[in-house]
Amino acid sequence: MKMGVHRPMGPFPSLPSGMDGLIKTYFDKYRLLGKLPPEIEGVVEGAELFPDVEVLNKWRNWRTGLAWNDPESGATLTGALDDLMMKDGLYIPADYKTRGYDVKPGGEHYYFNQMNCYALMLKENNMPDIGHAFLIYWIPREISEGGMTRFEIVVKKVTTDTEKARRTVRAAVELIEGPMPQSHSECGFCSWGVDFLTD
Repeated sequence: MKMGVHRPMGPFPSLPSGMDGLIKTYFDKYRLLGKLPPEIEGVVEGAELFPDVEVLNKWRNWRTGLAWNDPESGATLTGALDDLMMKDGLYIPADYKTRGYDVKPGGEHYYFNQMNCYALMLKENNMPDIGHAFLIYWIPREISEGGMTRFEIVVKKVTTDTEKARRTVRAAVELIEGPMPQSHSECGFCSWGVDFLTD
């Protein structure tokens, strides 16, 4: 990032992005009714959907989304929420995940940093977090005539840690502002970047 060397990008599947948009539209339909989608009712522990669609749509774009300006490092953390829930005046970030297969036990740990950062941005924007987030997985189970696809919806509750997110942001800034780290022999991106810088 510091040297302006970008990782090469391969093909990116568009299906998850298409699903993401459809799920948001589906949730927003129930949001306007003041209800939860039936697939998650009774699973999200009494939480309700954040009611303001206009505000949420701004936060769904990282350019206009939630942000935190860290006075210590000078960095700005931004993010794009998929959804937001509330319970007892506290806020719960929620993220949709489309998968092609079952969620393995502990697989949600890949998203801890993402959820921690959402919780931190909420907290720093005077929206105190409740201490956890929801990952909402959509897993295809069956295709029938007419292309009708049945999904299983699995909700995973993950604990959030705003101070860990704060430390991660500051550690990232320290790394970027410090000397270039050594490349690792097993990292294809490192090898590509070193070749690019030495040519």
